[in-house]
Amino acid sequence: MDLDGKTALVTGGTRGIGLAIAHTLHRHGARVVITGRSEEHGAAALARLDAGDDITLCLADATHRPDAERAVDTVVDRYGHLDVVVNNVGGATDFATVADITDETWHHTLALNLDTALYTTRHALSRLLPQRSGRVINISSMEGRDPDPGLCAYAAAKHALIGLTRVLAKEVGPYGITANCVCPGAVETDWVTEQGPKAARVLGTDYPGLIGHFTGRTTTGRLTRPEEVAAAVLLLASHEGSGITGSCIAVDGGTTV
Repeated sequence: MDLDGKTALVTGGTRGIGLAIAHTLHRHGARVVITGRSEEHGAAALARLDAGDDITLCLADATHRPDAERAVDTVVDRYGHLDVVVNNVGGATDFATVADITDETWHHTLALNLDTALYTTRHALSRLLPQRSGRVINISSMEGRDPDPGLCAYAAAKHALIGLTRVLAKEVGPYGITANCVCPGAVETDWVTEQGPKAARVLGTDYPGLIGHFTGRTTTGRLTRPEEVAAAVLLLASHEGSGITGSCIAVDGGTTV
């Protein structure tokens, strides 16, 4: 799966799944712009990737439409064109049941997981449609297919992201553009250690109990690795994946079987 000559935008690409995606796409020949809000995390990501001019950091908050649009423009300004958009920004930063969730948590979670994809994709289409080619890959979640209690806003956003992806696939297919989702399960990232204890309290357990909950739902008996998610993105970004569109690829260790 050769991406030589291709360019990619990976939002939220400075840590975790996004960093693994950026590394995999670059390793297969693409030049990549990664976005993030933290200059510290961005610098650390560039040091880890060690790709010289082939990877560029754009400090941006994708929940802010002008920032999302500037990230798209950065790819074109830096590398001349845009081929692959990976909407990876997202996460469950607050946990609440339907009965308890506040308006603030609800709107923040939807903005982080859904608005970001819309803002970035909408502006990217101004580049992809005229060239009649491109890939849009949205990182949803197993929570968008088989949700847990206490994650109502996150699950709703990820369900909606799948719906947005399917509509997009129908709209842009005639232009040679594909649109797909990757739905990871619980992945070995900083999120698990940083947000896990909070999620555990909502589920009425402790951190080891939370990890046991996630691994117990799999058929593999372990958490998913970031590079396994990145491999699915690579397929969808490649010429070999050009026949796949409107699909949701689960990379969740069998959680949603």
